[in-house]
Amino acid sequence: MTRPPLSRERVLDAAIRVADRAGAEAITMRRVAQELGVEAMSLYHHVPNKDAILDGVVDAVFAAIDLPPTDHDDWRDAIRARAHSAHRVLAQHTWALGLMDSRRHPGPATLRHHDAVLGVLRTAGFTLPMAAHAVSLIDSYVGGYVLQEANLPVTTPTEVEDVASDILASLPDGELPYLTELIVDHALRPGYDHTAEFAYGLDLILDGLESRRT
Repeated sequence: MTRPPLSRERVLDAAIRVADRAGAEAITMRRVAQELGVEAMSLYHHVPNKDAILDGVVDAVFAAIDLPPTDHDDWRDAIRARAHSAHRVLAQHTWALGLMDSRRHPGPATLRHHDAVLGVLRTAGFTLPMAAHAVSLIDSYVGGYVLQEANLPVTTPTEVEDVASDILASLPDGELPYLTELIVDHALRPGYDHTAEFAYGLDLILDGLESRRT
């Protein structure tokens, strides 16, 4: 089979695959070249250095996050949709969290994304300082939640039940009543879904920002 010609897009796609497996620190010219089955020197025809690759993969992650829609009457609906998209994308590429705010040369998708989010907030009547507060708060929440989620020892309701039951069994009898209550009457109840916490917390943030919007 003929290998498709090397391009900047293929280099960035390969770098993302490397990072998805081993983290951002694994992105090197040598590792990316190995992923593509080429010599490292051949990459320099498409990207000048490692920094250019890091700038490019960050921009690619931003491009994968949906821009906030402009057809919602309530700004909260638009920002909520964007936050959920960011959560989905970053959950797939958790390594990007350490890079997204570190690049000194943001790409076009990154700039377009930030401008769109600010546009929703400013159009909704947020002052410029309040819009800046809102972006910082929402992005900190999304990023923090993704990191917390990535480190949880559970991914399915069955695993939640197993871990909660193990913790409950290890608690001293008659002690730690509030933790026992949380496990018995909340985490172990039928239908409990720990992933719903993201939406609940996001709504609290959006409602709080709405109260200060003007």
